Amino acid sequence: MTKSSNAMWGGRFAAGPDAIMEAINASIGFDQRLAAQDIAGSRAHAAMLAATGILTSKDAEAIREGLLTILSEIETGKFQFSTALEDIHMNVEARLKDLIGEPAGRLHTARSRNDQVAVDFRLWVRDQCDAVDGAIKALMLALIGQAEAGVDWVMPGFTHLQVAQPVTWGHHMMAYVEMFARDRSRFADARARMNESPLGAAALAGTSFPIDRHMTAATLGFDRPTANSLDSVSDRDFALEFLAASSICAMHLSRFAEELVIWSSAQFRFVRMSDKWSTGSSIMPQKRNPDAAELIRAKIGRIFGANVALMTVMKGLPLTYSKDMQEDKEQVFDAADNLMLALAAMTGMVGDMTAQVDNLRAAAATGFSTATDLADWLVRELGLPFREAHHVTGALVAMAEAKGCDLPDLTLDNMRAVHKDIRAEVFDVLGVGNSVASRVSFGGTAPAQVRARIADWKERLG
Repeated sequence: MTKSSNAMWGGRFAAGPDAIMEAINASIGFDQRLAAQDIAGSRAHAAMLAATGILTSKDAEAIREGLLTILSEIETGKFQFSTALEDIHMNVEARLKDLIGEPAGRLHTARSRNDQVAVDFRLWVRDQCDAVDGAIKALMLALIGQAEAGVDWVMPGFTHLQVAQPVTWGHHMMAYVEMFARDRSRFADARARMNESPLGAAALAGTSFPIDRHMTAATLGFDRPTANSLDSVSDRDFALEFLAASSICAMHLSRFAEELVIWSSAQFRFVRMSDKWSTGSSIMPQKRNPDAAELIRAKIGRIFGANVALMTVMKGLPLTYSKDMQEDKEQVFDAADNLMLALAAMTGMVGDMTAQVDNLRAAAATGFSTATDLADWLVRELGLPFREAHHVTGALVAMAEAKGCDLPDLTLDNMRAVHKDIRAEVFDVLGVGNSVASRVSFGGTAPAQVRARIADWKERLG
């Protein structure tokens, strides 16, 4: 064999195929994050084995004490993880044997690593749903704080990133409250669906031991045991649902991050970002870069990627368990870490950012933003069909463009040259403040409506 063809055995894998197989097979490098869940599942399993007479109370007590010792060692950083023992389950079991001897071997009665990892991972994802719920709630409260401060600050509303109609700052902030509320409900829905215990499904077919799966399910806070042993050990829908909900939430974070990048630019100057969430340029002293927003926008790709990656892992697997499924955890761990980081950063930015109120209002008055108000006035006051009102308004916009002014700057005679029945009261609807105040339909941008939505959400969030 030539030197070049043998290069793959060099360096880290100099020991040859055995070292490579150990490296590809081991998961302890990442699944040690399941330690608390693994020990909780084992404690519940041991207690059930004792209650059903499968295990003596003496052995069960020794196992319980040993597992608590291991948990303490892990939490204090004293536990020595071994790659040779492959995963968190075998690492814990080996240490348990060191501590209590022969009774440790009885813990795995009526259980397989297949249902063990399924319950561990499900417990971890369930805990993560709870953590994300709290993080989203904190972001929603920060947005509500901004909305309360600027409930009647006027800013431009956009379509196609073109000025469309005036809206209020509070209304814009509350739009994201609605988005993140849907995200929160998606995680809650996913959590409710995943709250079934696979423990007791054993390798794939269940067990002949007289176990009590309802007992272990209740002990671990599940609503019920899963109903099919084959599905129990091969299902990763709970992880996929978590990633799907994370991806949608991440998309919302990225949309807002993009707006903050735009709004903080010199061209817009809608917001000033706190120094806590911005950085300067190494050579351009005038710059304040919205790095936190940009990094949120970028990190979202990792969450999307995790979703696609796990879907790809699962898409071709026959029932039941295959080693491919070991690739499920790293994707979920990485996505969860980045989602929590992005939520925390966005909450911090929202809490610290300062709206540039005068710039917002000035921008709202540009681009003929009250043209729709003019058309509505023509319909409401003169009885014109909307299509005719639209045509008249378009002609007035063209006139203002030709004169280099905005609609409120046209004279009454200018307007009457387009439609003779226009009256002086039309100017009452052309101001941006009047425009937003008139949008009183439910869910509209009028300050009264925004205050009502704020009050509603503050009550719901507690």
